[in-house]
Amino acid sequence: MRSFRPTRRTFLKTGTAAAALIGMSPALLREARAQDADLALYRSAKIDWQQASGETLTVAVIPASYFENLITLAPQFKALTGIDLRFEKIPPAQIRQKCVIDLTSKTGTYSTHAADPMYYSLYAANKWVEPLDTYLKDKSLTDEAWFKFDDIIPAWRSADSVDGKLYGVPYDGEVTIQVYRKDLYDAKGLKPADTLEAYVANAAALNNPNDRIWGCALRGVAGAGQNMYIYPSIFREFGGEWMKGGKLTVNGSEAEAALAWYVDVMRKYAPAAAANWNWPDIADAFSQGTVANYIDAHSSASVVNNPEKSKVIGKVGYARWPKGPSGKRVTSIWNWGFPINAAQSDKRKKATWLFIQWATSAETQARTAHRFAGPTKRSGVNRASIWKDPEYVKLMNGFGANFVEATMQALEHDTDVDWRPRVPQWPAIGDTMATAIQSALSGQATVKAALDDAQRRIEPMMRG
Repeated sequence: MRSFRPTRRTFLKTGTAAAALIGMSPALLREARAQDADLALYRSAKIDWQQASGETLTVAVIPASYFENLITLAPQFKALTGIDLRFEKIPPAQIRQKCVIDLTSKTGTYSTHAADPMYYSLYAANKWVEPLDTYLKDKSLTDEAWFKFDDIIPAWRSADSVDGKLYGVPYDGEVTIQVYRKDLYDAKGLKPADTLEAYVANAAALNNPNDRIWGCALRGVAGAGQNMYIYPSIFREFGGEWMKGGKLTVNGSEAEAALAWYVDVMRKYAPAAAANWNWPDIADAFSQGTVANYIDAHSSASVVNNPEKSKVIGKVGYARWPKGPSGKRVTSIWNWGFPINAAQSDKRKKATWLFIQWATSAETQARTAHRFAGPTKRSGVNRASIWKDPEYVKLMNGFGANFVEATMQALEHDTDVDWRPRVPQWPAIGDTMATAIQSALSGQATVKAALDDAQRRIEPMMRG
């Protein structure tokens, strides 16, 4: 443990605080002491949390429970730093576009926002956000021993970096795993699939539309975060390389094999409507007992275990992504991270960094997860240490058999930083790929024709 000698400034601050307590009513005194206790762990960091006091930050987030939990702690942040927080909730479909417009216009409306990891290449190429390494290494802004940056899930840190420079700090994230009906598997003597081949065999064994049970479901609706959430994992598992020979390549033999597998399993064993389903539709169908297995974000476990809606509680099991022909398991690098908007004053940038450090710290992560007083507990905490905390593990294991083990193994071994091509042109490329995949899933184009057409459309984008 590091020793800490009080400086004249901290002595004066302490003395002033003590003097201020004189004359308080007992109720106010108790409240002040409770607040000091709340903030004690933050104040143990060897930085001046009040150095940007008086600033107001606007933070753009999506309307999700993991951010709602954080918003409830904003008064604690204000008491700690003197910085006001104003949260603006923007639906996922709009937040990327709205924040890019803000960054492009350099108005600095949002000090930080929940950022898609695929956008950092675009942000960095245009210098819209600050490289964060200097903030991490500045001892006046960051107590490295307290913050423990290396405790944050490594693949998510890498996903929020470009050419070795950090541009965002992960707040909440996910990995993709199998979610299956353990009771149905046990009844047929099946095991969760270890390979894509076994996945198809399980889906075939359980598929029984006459009894309204389908063997599997995967996201099918077109979108960079929809069918292009699932397909990249399959592509990489079939040995696909996005930057083949330094050139962005989306067609070829590995791509055709991957997309053919995706189309085949969806047509044979998924409900026909799944071609237009996003993850909530799949989780709802699984909750109602009509789907035997799906592969999607581990965070959907909270939906299939909702006691007000689910009919399958107590019957759910989890496993890692099945291996592909390349021998690899590949899950996403998805996380919502916080960058610093470069179009701000230096003082506001410091204030933004203090917010990011506070929000992504182990203490705030715990307070918004298993130690959160409200009903919703987070399953996407950013800290490896919390994933090993017995209290957190006990809570998460309530989602079903093997949940924590499958998720941890996926986080530690299966996450692929090159899951999708990390280039500044990604937003347009993602949309183009999503359209191509949908055309193959719907039968409007052959697999080869869809991918060759996507390649032709993407090449001009890469030429600028």
